[in-house]
Amino acid sequence: MYTIYDQFIRDAIQGNWLLSYLQVLDQVQFRALGAAIMSFFVVVLAGKPVIAWLRRKKIGDAGLSDAAALAAAAGSKKDVPTMGGVLIVGAIVLSTILWCDLSNHYVLFAMVVAIWLAVLGGFDDWLKLTAAQRPGASRQGLYAWEKLVFQLGLGALIGYFAYSHGNTEAPGDLAHVLNLPFQKTFESSDGPVSPNLIYLSLGAYMLLSTLMIAGLSNAVNITDGMDGLAAGISAAVGLGVLVMAVVAGTRAWSQYLLVPYVAGSDELAVVAGALAGSCLGFLWFNCLPASVFMGDTGSLALGGLIGYFAVVVRQELLVLFMCIVFIAEIASVVIQVTVFKLTKGKRVFKCAPYHHHLHILGWREGQVVARFWIISILLVVTALATIKLR
Repeated sequence: MYTIYDQFIRDAIQGNWLLSYLQVLDQVQFRALGAAIMSFFVVVLAGKPVIAWLRRKKIGDAGLSDAAALAAAAGSKKDVPTMGGVLIVGAIVLSTILWCDLSNHYVLFAMVVAIWLAVLGGFDDWLKLTAAQRPGASRQGLYAWEKLVFQLGLGALIGYFAYSHGNTEAPGDLAHVLNLPFQKTFESSDGPVSPNLIYLSLGAYMLLSTLMIAGLSNAVNITDGMDGLAAGISAAVGLGVLVMAVVAGTRAWSQYLLVPYVAGSDELAVVAGALAGSCLGFLWFNCLPASVFMGDTGSLALGGLIGYFAVVVRQELLVLFMCIVFIAEIASVVIQVTVFKLTKGKRVFKCAPYHHHLHILGWREGQVVARFWIISILLVVTALATIKLR
C-alpha cells in the first residue's frame, strides 16, 4: 500500500504507546472521514482567495437564459464568478493524495475521471466566458457533441481498464456481475454460489461504464442551475456511495449483506468522502445567495465520479435511485426539447430543466433547493436500507 500511514507512520509507532493511537489511519473508514473533513476545510479556507482571483480575472457567470421569465433572476447573478469547480476538484485530488492508497488502481482511475472532466468543463466554461472578448466569435463554449465525444471516450477507457483490473480469467468474479435489486450475490470458499447471476463481458461492462459516467456527468451539469442545488445533492449521494464502497470492498460485510465483493473498491470510500466534504465546503460560498458557481468545471467532474463509483462497486441501479433528482432534471430537458421539435413549438414545462419550471410556478429558489435536498437525502437513506433486503 502507499498511504501516509504506511509510508511515514507505521514504522515510527512501533513500541511507542502514545503514537500507537495513529494506527487508526490504517482503517479505510477513518481515512474516508478524514478525507471528508480535510476536503471541507480546504474548500472553506481556499474559497475567499480563489473567488477573489476569479473576480479579478473577470471569470463571471454569463447570465444567459432562454426564458424571458428568468431573465431578471439571471441578470442579478451575472457578476457572480463561476469555475468554482476548481475548488471542489482541487480539494478532492489533494485529499485523495494524502488519505488514499495510491497504489490502488480504482483510486487512480477515479483521479483520471475527476481531472479529465474538470479540464473539459473548464475549457467549456472559459470559451463561454471569453466569447464577448473574442471579436467574431461564432459560438459560446464547446458544442454538445464535442463534450459528448470526450465524455463517451472517457467512459469507454475507464470501463476497459476497470474491467481488466478484476480477475478476468475467473468467469465467476463478482466484480463483473450484473447486480440486480434484491438479488442475493455471495461467495463460499469455492467461489460465487449464487444461482442465475449474469456476468458482464468486457463490451457490456464498457457500455455500462460509458452510459453511467457520461449520463450522470451531464445530469449533474443540467441540475446546476440554482444556488446550492447540485452541490447539496452531490454531497448526499457522495455519503451514500461512501457506505456502498466500504461494504463492496470489505469481504465480511459484502458476504453478510449478500452484495458483490469487489476487492480494493473500499479505497473509493476515501474518494467519495473527499467528494462529499468538498461539496459541503463549497456550499459555504454557494448557498443562497451564491458568491461563486461551480460551472461545468465542477458539475461534470462530480457527475462523472458518481457514475464511476456506481460501476466499480456494482451498484448502478441503487446509485441511479439516489440520483433521481439529477435524472428527473435531465429527463425534463430531453422531454421539453423532443416535444418542442415534434410539435413545432409546444412545451411540456414552462421552462426546462424542471427546477426552473417550479420557480416560474411560484416556488422561491430556496424552497426548490431545500425540497430537492430533502428528497435526495430520503432517496439515499432508502437506497442504503434496501441493501439489506435480499
